[in-house]
Amino acid sequence: MGSPAILQVGPYPEWDEIPLNEAFTVHRYFDAPDKAALLEEVGPAIRGIATRGELGADRAMIAACPNLEVISVYGVGYDAVDLAACRERGIRVTNTPDVLTRDVADLGVAMMLCQARGMVGAEAWVRDGSWASKGLYPLRRRVHGMRAGVLGLGRIGFEVARRLAGFDMQIAYSDVAAKDYAPDWEFIADPVALAARSDYLFVTLAASAETRHIVSREVIEALGPEGMVINISRASNIDEEALLDALESGKLGSAALDVFEGEPALNPRFLALDNVLLQPHHASGTVETRKAMGQLVRDNLSAHFAGRDLLTPVL
Repeated sequence: MGSPAILQVGPYPEWDEIPLNEAFTVHRYFDAPDKAALLEEVGPAIRGIATRGELGADRAMIAACPNLEVISVYGVGYDAVDLAACRERGIRVTNTPDVLTRDVADLGVAMMLCQARGMVGAEAWVRDGSWASKGLYPLRRRVHGMRAGVLGLGRIGFEVARRLAGFDMQIAYSDVAAKDYAPDWEFIADPVALAARSDYLFVTLAASAETRHIVSREVIEALGPEGMVINISRASNIDEEALLDALESGKLGSAALDVFEGEPALNPRFLALDNVLLQPHHASGTVETRKAMGQLVRDNLSAHFAGRDLLTPVL
């Protein structure tokens, strides 16, 4: 009997492609010129899906694989996987938490610092000769000692807050309930109230139907014309139209974003703004973390097919 057949939804780095192909019979969905034809041809043989967090696996893909047993997600977010379809058929789902937590938190804090201190514009100020011809760069905003709000105090939110404590920031958070592992930080249940008392609002909660647009027009406007929102979670957690309106009108001071609706084809309104830092969904993008993520994807698949417990199950 040959190695289990896997449907690979999107590309991985070479260091993951090689061992994945050695361990499994891999069918590359993303390379197929006619994806529907590929699914019709290989779907019945597929026992596992290896995907990425933003690509997931929808109901149609799952239905095309009648013998599917497991979906292994490269990423912490699994909102793009149709979990209801998986539950109906008893299909297991795994993700790659923990290994990327600290890198994502690092980038979130770096985005805050970069945008607050105007580092992108300041570098251009040096390069284009403005420093020599115009003098000092315009003053920007302080970070240390300011008020930080963390929306969603899970793994990543906790690590963000832990880093912010090093800047002597006044930290509060919202979640479904107060967390006993955060006794020194203020719990504020209402996201609008959290935004109103924050200078910097970090969006770090898992995405779901319930959290869609949790950062609403009201939350954004409560943050105010001096406030900044930093999103290192999922684009769906923010009402993007309301965010753009507020950034354009000055009702929100600024934003630092690693995720966008329809990425990489983001709304062109973002490109016209000088009060938003744009990042290409790379919060987990370090060599060390991506290698660990790829290893965990393969380890979960291998564990399933060997009849062992999954390392990081979500379903």
